Amino acid sequence: MGLKTGLLRVLTWWNSQTLGTQLFTWRKGEEVGRDEIGNIYYQTDGGKRRWVIYNDEAEASKVSPDWHGWLHHTWDEPPTEAPLPRKEWEKPHIPNLTGTPAAYAPPGSIRRRDPAPTTDYEAWTPE
Repeated sequence: MGLKTGLLRVLTWWNSQTLGTQLFTWRKGEEVGRDEIGNIYYQTDGGKRRWVIYNDEAEASKVSPDWHGWLHHTWDEPPTEAPLPRKEWEKPHIPNLTGTPAAYAPPGSIRRRDPAPTTDYEAWTPE
């Protein structure tokens, strides 16, 4: 771990995990599984406490519904052992993209790189 990475871990909570969380995880954490984006899920012996170590920036919307339910004790078995049944019409989980280049921009937004929108709108002019 480099000096910058170590300093970020000590001083910030939004970059993966803090030093306290790392020590607690090392002492009491039992890895339960990993999701498709690299988040690692832990629990204490017996499963009383459950937590996630984010792969990158700590952003709660990066936790899929399967793991969210497990973290909040909605079900006992983690998705690695008992995956949720999927309907054919369900889309895969994506995190909140607000503030990223992939965020939604409606037609006509200055953030879109589309050519000028073509509409049937005619501006009103007074007589």
